[in-house]
Amino acid sequence: MAMPGLMDKLPFPVIVPDWSEVPAKVKAFTTTREGGFSLGPFAALDSSGGLNLGDHVGDDPQAVQKNRDKLNLTLPADVIFLSQVHGNMVLDAANLQPGSQADAVLTNQAATVCAVLTADCLPVLFTDMAGSVVAAAHAGWRGLAGGALENTVAAMRARGAGELVAWLGPAIGSSQFEVGRDVFDAFAAKIPNLHAYFRIKGNEGGVEKYLADIYGLARNLLNDIGVTRIYGGDHCTVSETAEFYSYRRDKVCGRMASLIWIDGGPQG
Repeated sequence: MAMPGLMDKLPFPVIVPDWSEVPAKVKAFTTTREGGFSLGPFAALDSSGGLNLGDHVGDDPQAVQKNRDKLNLTLPADVIFLSQVHGNMVLDAANLQPGSQADAVLTNQAATVCAVLTADCLPVLFTDMAGSVVAAAHAGWRGLAGGALENTVAAMRARGAGELVAWLGPAIGSSQFEVGRDVFDAFAAKIPNLHAYFRIKGNEGGVEKYLADIYGLARNLLNDIGVTRIYGGDHCTVSETAEFYSYRRDKVCGRMASLIWIDGGPQG
């Protein structure tokens, strides 16, 4: 069973993966924009404090630190966030330092938190069926096209992971993700049936515009490398204004965190 009662215990709203086959010792959730101390464009929709966890978006540093402190109180250890660069590098959490540049992190150690920050890009949380290895990956379109998910899966398997399970966290939905031909072309060599994930929206000044399905692209890429147990992919950060920050919608906005770890305590 996946984390019974977790949402009732946390001091802020979260989204919990719906992967019931994952061992209970694997803990995971994604934060929302609610339940923190940030104000202005980083506040919750009702103007109460927002739980912005990004320290690079122009928010009051003291508010961000208070938000991170509030988050850390719910975790087995303080999280060290990656400096994300829309690439495909994967780091072991044991080697993380503040400012480490990568877009995915993994661990096979208990009570070690893996996390990524997003506000429209796709967060993907991974574990294997035994709960022996976990990972968090940040995948916007550049990361997806560049192999961020494939590299994360390969790194997990190199550490002895068995059959993998993936959860696609909150990201921009296919009705909102307008992209140009450059994004279409970036996936052309990777995915043969590309038109299944790109719907032509129109032509602006001779430039083709598409609506892209980032969840569908991720599922396709994961299936190609043998990951077929895939959950999530049912939110839209742009449309769900009250729940999520969205860079595409607001430009100036906070960041949510998607986190996963192996519980080191007694298992029920």
